[in-house]
Amino acid sequence: MTEQSIRPYLGRVCFVTIGATAAFDSLIRAVFEDKFVRALRSAGFSDMIIQYGANGKKLFDQLSREYEARPPVSPFCINGFHFNTKGLGAEMRAAKGKGHKAESRGIVISHAGSGSVLDALRVGVPVIVVPNPELLDDHQTQLAEALAKQDYVVHGKLDDMTGALREIDVLMWRLKDWPPVNSGVHRHAQGVEGIADEEVGYLDGSKE
Repeated sequence: MTEQSIRPYLGRVCFVTIGATAAFDSLIRAVFEDKFVRALRSAGFSDMIIQYGANGKKLFDQLSREYEARPPVSPFCINGFHFNTKGLGAEMRAAKGKGHKAESRGIVISHAGSGSVLDALRVGVPVIVVPNPELLDDHQTQLAEALAKQDYVVHGKLDDMTGALREIDVLMWRLKDWPPVNSGVHRHAQGVEGIADEEVGYLDGSKE
């Protein structure tokens, strides 16, 4: 459970990002749940990298200790870090994996800040978008729903992350042709940024 360094991975990689500013403790807790970790391992994941934000280290360390005290899920490694000022491209590319085989492709689990979501989609990695209910407005939910409706992402729910994991494996096959085929001529031309702008106008206020 150390600060993350990019290295070769044995299997699929799950990268979790909550952004640089707003806390998202409930997402960090959700991905540490035993049911979810075991679902990742069963799906061929070997590593989970968690970007836990400015104030998340204490919680991450606590949950790491609790995870290590459980019966082991082996081989499976969880690492975390605060934030990378150079961006999260390296972690997202690690999650993307190499080649187009489903067994080598990882995922990104992201808060619904438009910047983080669009960065992941530009890299070409499947994304589970989880709105942060701790924020006062509902803009993140609007963004997640708009992009999920067009088959760009899976709209993840904190109380059913294993369900989102099942959905993302199905979505991977539809992401081979980019953008999704149901997006229409106009939407095909404008891409995901245009859809986000059209549907919610980047109203979420968090582009990290």
